[in-house]
Amino acid sequence: MEKFGTSQSVRRTEDLRLLTGGGRYVDDIAPAGALHAYVFRSPVAHADIRALDVGAAETAPGVQKVLTAASLESEGVDLAMQFTVVKNRDGSDGAAPMRPLLARNRVRFVGEALAVVVADSLAAARDAAELIEFDYDERPAHVVLATGGEQLHDVAPDNLAFDWAYGDEEETDAVFRSAARVVRLTMDDNRVIVNSLEPRGCYAEWDGERLHVCVNGQGVWGTKSKLATTLGLDPENVRVTNPDVGGGFGMKAMEYPETYVVAQAARALGRPVRWMADRTEAMLADNAGRDLVSTAEMAFDADHRLLAYRVHSLANMGAYNSQYAQPIQTDLALKVLAGTYDVQQVFFSVKGVYTNTAQVDAYRGAGRPEAIYVLERVMDYAARELGTDPWELRRRNFIPAAAFPYTSATGELYDVGDFHKVLRRAEENADLAGFAARRAGSLSRGRLRGIGLCYYIEAILGDPAEGAAVEFDAAGGATLFVGTQSNGQGHETVYAQILHDFTGIPFDAIRIVQGDSDRIARGGGTGGSRSVTTQGTATRAMATQMTEAFAAFLSEEWDAEGVNFTDGAFRAPGSNLTLTMIEAADLARRKGCNDLLRHEARATLPGRSYPNGAHICEVEIDPDTGRLEIGRYTVVDDFGVLMNPMLAEGQVHGGVAQGVGQAVMEHAFYDADGQLLTATFMDYGMPRAPDLPMISFDTEPVPSTANPLGMKGCGEAGTVGALAAVSNAVLDALWERGIRQVDMPFTPNRLWAMMNEIPRAAE
Repeated sequence: MEKFGTSQSVRRTEDLRLLTGGGRYVDDIAPAGALHAYVFRSPVAHADIRALDVGAAETAPGVQKVLTAASLESEGVDLAMQFTVVKNRDGSDGAAPMRPLLARNRVRFVGEALAVVVADSLAAARDAAELIEFDYDERPAHVVLATGGEQLHDVAPDNLAFDWAYGDEEETDAVFRSAARVVRLTMDDNRVIVNSLEPRGCYAEWDGERLHVCVNGQGVWGTKSKLATTLGLDPENVRVTNPDVGGGFGMKAMEYPETYVVAQAARALGRPVRWMADRTEAMLADNAGRDLVSTAEMAFDADHRLLAYRVHSLANMGAYNSQYAQPIQTDLALKVLAGTYDVQQVFFSVKGVYTNTAQVDAYRGAGRPEAIYVLERVMDYAARELGTDPWELRRRNFIPAAAFPYTSATGELYDVGDFHKVLRRAEENADLAGFAARRAGSLSRGRLRGIGLCYYIEAILGDPAEGAAVEFDAAGGATLFVGTQSNGQGHETVYAQILHDFTGIPFDAIRIVQGDSDRIARGGGTGGSRSVTTQGTATRAMATQMTEAFAAFLSEEWDAEGVNFTDGAFRAPGSNLTLTMIEAADLARRKGCNDLLRHEARATLPGRSYPNGAHICEVEIDPDTGRLEIGRYTVVDDFGVLMNPMLAEGQVHGGVAQGVGQAVMEHAFYDADGQLLTATFMDYGMPRAPDLPMISFDTEPVPSTANPLGMKGCGEAGTVGALAAVSNAVLDALWERGIRQVDMPFTPNRLWAMMNEIPRAAE
């Protein structure tokens, strides 16, 4: 049991299948003979539709159907996509403009879907789309992150989506007025494109009664419910599946128009229909990440203790409300607003702004990276302005270990933590004592060296409830049904470890089934670092229930009292009778006790867990070219009990890569007309192996009390910590040159401009 149990670095069992071409991705498994869908998209960012003539396309060779907003409505499809609305600070609802499945009357961003052509081949569908006549009256595009400008929606004057706030503004202002020192910093959090390895895609089948939609998403149950509502179907007649998924990062958790239009096309034609985005299409139409500007202020007493913290943000919503963006930039960021610091007076306001760009929504971390980036940037900046050490300023203001459980200023109950211990380990691992020598060495080569620290905390999010079920088969194996959905994280491995640990079922005899609404009635999907915590807790509850049921069964079979399950086997006290779980299931089958061959349970987490840790980044900058190199990167995390240390480290590495990518090179840029200028990999920078350092990873675990496994999620932690660590290192490198404002991404051109537009302090 020890080799394959929890807390062991078991290698991913799915890798052999995935790396040898055995993966079953949506575009690989579409039904033979399926028709191909191609989306005709708006070439302009903002325009009134005068005419959309699809007549020539409908009669083109190989075309089976062309769908538009008008045709969908005529077929009884509900055009309106439903998304989240937040409350304004006065208690009223924020704006809720309708977003149609296909544009109607007006287009509001380049890439918005106008029509879908369904044909015998993709080439035929593309050719037919060229025949569509789109006549429009162009409007000015509003792409600046500010209120005002050309109005996108009648229900949103000044393009204001919402005006939200938390905290007592007057009390917070009073603390600032009486503070010994106040520090203020404004910073951008640049827009990024998610660029999952596998673009979005789906296929749909209709047998005359039931609809099956296969989509590469992050869960099936929300899609099932919305498909039924949108298409007017009984939910029992809708099946949704997720096959292998090549990366999601939050972007694939949302609903998109293509899924519903493809489903309706399959139903109307009575034939399977498939769709897969190409890369530029994905860059244009996928929900983007981040894109906000924040002004943060800290009030300190004379001893540099933090008295109050306030943040005012402007958040880009894109052209419409998206599924999670409003609560991401408000409620989800609020959960970690004050981070690891002992401050109880906070105020946080956010204004959401509509622009003629693609929607912004959840991207790895979803609100937590946005909040921690602002907090740790201004904390580092404050230390420099106050003339103290950035590490010492954090230590002085940390929540002490003795204060846990601790209720934060925003009402979050942090269960456990020892931030001082983690930071001490990080300081040692990063060799902070040797930094001065490394900086001197860089200077001797004409380079600028800086070190940056980010101490993050994040809150595990998503549905706290999850279910698990096990079925035993006649061949001596067991199938575990889970309510989450792997997007490449290694779920098949870690879930088998957990079940093996609790039941003794051989690791290689366990099969994982996920992403099928017919086989799994309920589930919370994947997102918010919830998967292993919730699924592991549910599996534990199911295993406990299962062992109790088998113990009762064996007590009757053996005519023995007190049958127990220890060390992977059932035992009868005072005898040598033992059976493994698999043997007990086989006995139940032979005895006709089929009710013992399937067990299921649901469990709800009693509380949220809070992973935290320190990221330390060292950068070296060439002042002649602006080229930045990350020389060292150190991470020490508190993830509580690790289910699989190797998988956790891999998650951190991937998260750091995404954070470094945003900080150093990734940037989605629109021109004044709303045209995306970074719609290919020729124009949009993606981090490659030479851009990333070797990452030192270590843990200082404090087991969580918020779940019976003692674990804390790790999937998003790398990104949450990386943004500020890199940015603070850049500011440290440039501080002596008089540079006080640095904003991501730190491309060579931007860094060179920073250094040449501000006179050197020494000169």
